[in-house]
Amino acid sequence: MSNAIELLAKDLNAQGGVFCPSPQAHMKLWNTHPKVYLDVAKTGAAKCPYCGTVYQLKAGEVVAHGH
Repeated sequence: MSNAIELLAKDLNAQGGVFCPSPQAHMKLWNTHPKVYLDVAKTGAAKCPYCGTVYQLKAGEVVAHGH
């Protein structure tokens, strides 16, 4: 079972992504998997290849690009 985790732009790291498992996914120690980086900023959403959890930007959130 997978649910979408809505993210704010400030929830993303400097590269525009998140790691799964994430505390926001409320995973327990017994059902975690190896840590994987997911690029959310590129398309606005990313799906974990291990557990199927989808991380997506909340509607209206904008990720600043560049420095």
